[in-house]
Amino acid sequence: MDNRKEVREFLVSRRAKITPEQAGLPSGRNRRVPGLRRSEVADLAGVSIEYYSKLERGALAGASASVLEAIARALRLDDAERAHLFNLAQAAEGTNAIVRPRRRAAKPWSPRPSLQWTLDAVTEGPAFVRNGRMDLLAANRLARAFYADVYADPQRPANLARFTFLDQNAHRFYPDWDLFADTCVAILRTEAGRNPYDKELHDLVGELSTRSDDFRRRWGAHNVRHHGTGTKTFHHRIVGDLTLAYEGLEMAAEPGLTLTIYAAEPGSPSEEALRLLASWAASQETDAALHAASTD
Repeated sequence: MDNRKEVREFLVSRRAKITPEQAGLPSGRNRRVPGLRRSEVADLAGVSIEYYSKLERGALAGASASVLEAIARALRLDDAERAHLFNLAQAAEGTNAIVRPRRRAAKPWSPRPSLQWTLDAVTEGPAFVRNGRMDLLAANRLARAFYADVYADPQRPANLARFTFLDQNAHRFYPDWDLFADTCVAILRTEAGRNPYDKELHDLVGELSTRSDDFRRRWGAHNVRHHGTGTKTFHHRIVGDLTLAYEGLEMAAEPGLTLTIYAAEPGSPSEEALRLLASWAASQETDAALHAASTD
């Protein structure tokens, strides 16, 4: 991805979101920009307008951590946005390198047996491992049943972003589809800042941008976020509505991968729905095994 373009569009989009009132500045009249002026951001960050304009044009290489922190404060960036700014700055340093390390060919990833055992030990809720591209890389039985529509796509690895924007079943599965779509794109944006030379990510973004107006519009907003914990609502075609809490855990042994576990409130209808889903998944596996045995 073009680092200078990414930096420029990100900083401009964040500047447009901050009103003078939020920054403690007089609003005035005849403002020609939706948010702060460049000169106002420069003043708030304690840098010259010339230097800030240079940065906003995409020239982040060489910017010190203290300058980046000052800009983050001036633009009122949240933790995810601040991390994204620093990732973009780090990528900018690599942009000007005389010699780049040759990119290694991507190797197929498969879970260690111990990781799969760990996932399978989670029996009360869906548990799965994904990367920053939203690929589902490993899952327990309940997660495979939970994401049955995602796994129905023959393309591998199964991908939550592709499902969200290219599969009409996503609008049923995610009752609040707009929220899920926003979150999905924000995760991909965050990954693009952290890993700007990921060819598979470039290809995925290109495919979704070409095939989905909804994705293309959201991608242009440059929103980023951390996605660690919360509650989500789903509608599964087998067991109906579920409201599930989730915890996303960064994997120390596998940098860049996240282990996510969904759980229902004890005694709730969603907990009963997960039990029904587990029974359905077990019956599906039994039917598949009997079919395989009959064809041997």
